[in-house]
This record gives sequence, C-alpha cells and structure tokens, in this order.
Amino acid sequence: MNVRLASVTDAEGVAAIYAPVVRETIVSFEERAPDAAEMAERIARCLPRYPWLVGTDDAGGLLGYVYAGPNRERAGYRWSVDVTAYVAAEARGRGVAKRLYASLLAMLTAQLYRRAYAGITLPNDASVALHRSAGFVPIATYRNVGYKIGAWHDVVYLERELGPAVVPPPEPLPLAAIDVERLLREPGERTENAR
Repeated sequence: MNVRLASVTDAEGVAAIYAPVVRETIVSFEERAPDAAEMAERIARCLPRYPWLVGTDDAGGLLGYVYAGPNRERAGYRWSVDVTAYVAAEARGRGVAKRLYASLLAMLTAQLYRRAYAGITLPNDASVALHRSAGFVPIATYRNVGYKIGAWHDVVYLERELGPAVVPPPEPLPLAAIDVERLLREPGERTENAR
C-alpha cells in the first residue's frame, strides 16, 4: 500500500468509501452521506493544519483514509486532536487502517500535538482493537449519546499520548514545517520536529 497526503482530487474516492458507512451503519452519526464536492471542501479545510492521508493500491485505487482535526475549538485545546479512519469494505482486515494510523500519528507527534482522541460507536470490536493496537486507551463511555437506525448508541472515547505535557508547550506546527515525505516513509519514528 502507498500512503500519501490527500488532495481534493481524492474526494470522489473518499466519498465512495464513506457513503455506505453513513447510509448503512452506526459507525458515523451523520445521516446524509456527503458528496465528492463536500468531501473536497473537508479535505481542503483540514489541510494544511492537520494531516489527511490516503492509502492506495499500486493502481492508485483508494483503500482507506485517516485524518485529524481539532479536539475542541477553544484555544487551550489546540494541542489535542481528534482522529478517525475509514477503510473500503473490500480492503478491511488487511492492515490498511493500522498503517495509515502509524503515519498519521507520526506526523501529529512531529507537529507537536500532545494528545489524540478517537470516538467509537459501540459495538465496534474491530475499531476498538485497531485503536488499542495503535496505543489508544479507553478513557470514557458516553451512554446513549447518539441516535441512529432506530436505536440509541454508546460511544467510547479513547486517548493516545503523542508527547509529554511540557510547560510551557511549544505551539503546534503546520504540516509545511515538518518533513512529511520522510514521515510517510518512516512512520515509526517519534520526533519532536522532523524538519
């Protein structure tokens, strides 16, 4: 699998992966699947502040994607991010999300973020296992927090430390300030500033 930064030209493939998740599952609490134009806007908004990565096969077909975004809007939360991953149905169980998360987490660490959070609608054993394998630990369960497909659902929140909570903390860096290409090649490295 090839891993690279997403671009707005990936929006159609990203929308195709996400649409059945929205329409057919409780994994996402969105009720209307965004089209390619809306996905292009989401990718453009995310970059250049936060990574949005895609995994492709050798022919360029999208296998999955991951991205980060703000955990909360207030300034004091700027060292924390929310992360998410989606994999095409035919590519699940092949380590796609694990490889994408390795690159995403390496970039977030290099950008000087301190904590990553993920929310998972329950039940979803595969996603919980993926996040645990990536170093996330459960921190809270919100009971009956979301309603979809005729029922209320719990969401478990998991956390992963990306770096120490130093005082005062250095400001998070934009993607342009880190060596993205090296981190895509060597996602296991945990550097403070990769450029």
